[in-house]
Amino acid sequence: MHDITNARVLIIATDGFEQSELFRPREALMDAGATVTLASIKTDPIQGMKHDEKGERITPDMVLADVDVSDYDALVLPGGVANPDTMRMQPRAIEIIQSFFDDDKTVGAICHAPWLLIEADVVDGRRATSWPSLRTDLENAGAEVVDEEVVIDGNLITSRKPDDIPAFNTALIEAISAQVRETA
Repeated sequence: MHDITNARVLIIATDGFEQSELFRPREALMDAGATVTLASIKTDPIQGMKHDEKGERITPDMVLADVDVSDYDALVLPGGVANPDTMRMQPRAIEIIQSFFDDDKTVGAICHAPWLLIEADVVDGRRATSWPSLRTDLENAGAEVVDEEVVIDGNLITSRKPDDIPAFNTALIEAISAQVRETA
């Protein structure tokens, strides 16, 4: 297992996140030693979804306005339908994503989360994947869309769906480990 003990990872999400796409990467990152922070629009608990059924709630650690990108090594964007659709309308969320790309830090997006990448205008010329209903949006934004469980293009890691989470988590941890070694 890769050691990411000194890594700090930011997850941004709001109501309607796909439960497994937030909780499972968060758990894998913490198990690998990373410090994980959840930021949202408010600090009230946010509602997860298990497909179309309500799932667990989780309380964010901070609001988007208080995020300092320089404090983090990587960003994880969980899917769900409502979560990225709401977050892409938050100017601060888009600024955070753009800053991670400007700083060439690891960004992982799964399922519907690439909507945020499209809104942040960071997919042009990149290989990526997503939930099938977003693939035309990704293509229209200039991405080369492929149907693979995990796609790594530089600092960008994308996956299609909850079944891809093990491969997504492995790719995230490997990328963060390599990044932390470079900056050590």
